[in-house]
Amino acid sequence: MKVIELTSVEEMMATYEVLTELYPSLTREEYVNELTFMIQHNYTQVVVMENERCLGVSGVWIGNKLWCGKYLEIDNIIVSEKIRSSGVGKLIVDYLEEKAKSLGCNMMALDSYTTNFKAHKFFYNQGFSPKGFHFIHLLDKGKIR
Repeated sequence: MKVIELTSVEEMMATYEVLTELYPSLTREEYVNELTFMIQHNYTQVVVMENERCLGVSGVWIGNKLWCGKYLEIDNIIVSEKIRSSGVGKLIVDYLEEKAKSLGCNMMALDSYTTNFKAHKFFYNQGFSPKGFHFIHLLDKGKIR
């Protein structure tokens, strides 16, 4: 298994099958459109590959906020269901932690649905803890995956 960073839409299309395990309604066309927009705003992906097959993927944003300064935001960690609990998620988190440190980030952040208890356990085990609430106000419920 190797961890690599992806920076182009073409490279990121290799993650589509794993991504649709979490977002089954996401079409290839929508994925291309979303990636094209997000890449313009500092979005990259970190993936774990084995023999040209994507085992896990995480979106990554580098941002800055008044309350914390520079930070790395994890935008999903998705590991193929067949190999969950095999260490792929931990590989991704460890890689991202080193990346965040090398870029001078003060913290890493992520969102997790309140009902995703398996993910919560994983993130607690990786040293994450809740700091607050992420409030949302849906404007177009039909567009939320």
